[in-house]
Amino acid sequence: MDAINQLFAEFEIAYHNQYYKAYATDERLILAKKYWLGCLNAYSPAQIVAAARHVVKTHDYLPTVSVVVRACEEGPALFGLPNARQAYYEACRAESPKSACAWSHEAVYQAGKATGWFLLASEPEDRVFPLFEYHYLALCQRALRGEALDVPTPDALPPRVPHPLSGEENHARMKKLREQLGL
Repeated sequence: MDAINQLFAEFEIAYHNQYYKAYATDERLILAKKYWLGCLNAYSPAQIVAAARHVVKTHDYLPTVSVVVRACEEGPALFGLPNARQAYYEACRAESPKSACAWSHEAVYQAGKATGWFLLASEPEDRVFPLFEYHYLALCQRALRGEALDVPTPDALPPRVPHPLSGEENHARMKKLREQLGL
């Protein structure tokens, strides 16, 4: 209900005259809010608010329910999520370490991790894309509900090596390594 109230507040500010003409009385406003709530109950509150803001930016007139529903269905794009195919290509092209890449969205990283980086790199697209797509779409739904999908930050290297080896220690380790490798 809070999302519907936010949607109507956005519409009131953006479409002031049209809004008061359409919802002239409190009874009409209450009926309209109930109707919109019934039509938009399949979408998350974050998706509804994002769709309302998108509609306000792109439409000159007070929108209908169908306009807002179409905007909600474009939900992933409103949250910066690429489509599944673009996300798959991004995950396949990512360099190691994966957590250090600049991901278009955290869901791409998480879907790649859930699918398996080795599988993405070694299997053909027709075999691995359906698995990636399954994980990615599930993660998109979580992101649209407002869940945080964090990418772990890699540990930084220490500013300097705490105890550098002496020349003698380096030679001794190299000699031992050569003996182990049979060189």
